[in-house]
Amino acid sequence: MLQSLLLTATQLFTYLILARVLLSWFPINPRGQMGQVVQWVMTATEPVLAPLRRVLPSFGGLDLSPMVVLLVISFVIQPIIRGF
Repeated sequence: MLQSLLLTATQLFTYLILARVLLSWFPINPRGQMGQVVQWVMTATEPVLAPLRRVLPSFGGLDLSPMVVLLVISFVIQPIIRGF
């Protein structure tokens, strides 16, 4: 029960990060309905991505923090959860 809940939470967070990456490719009116969705996704993912962004070196404007978080979720966190 707890294992499936944690796996679901990590999958949901993975989808939020992927949504953040995809939404960053499009110009979205911050005052419209999609702007509210984007703001919610940013607010939900920023506490995890911001500390990594400060530590990672700059790659010419390319933000690698989402990729690092997705790799950590896939190769560290989910295997630990499945091991319980």
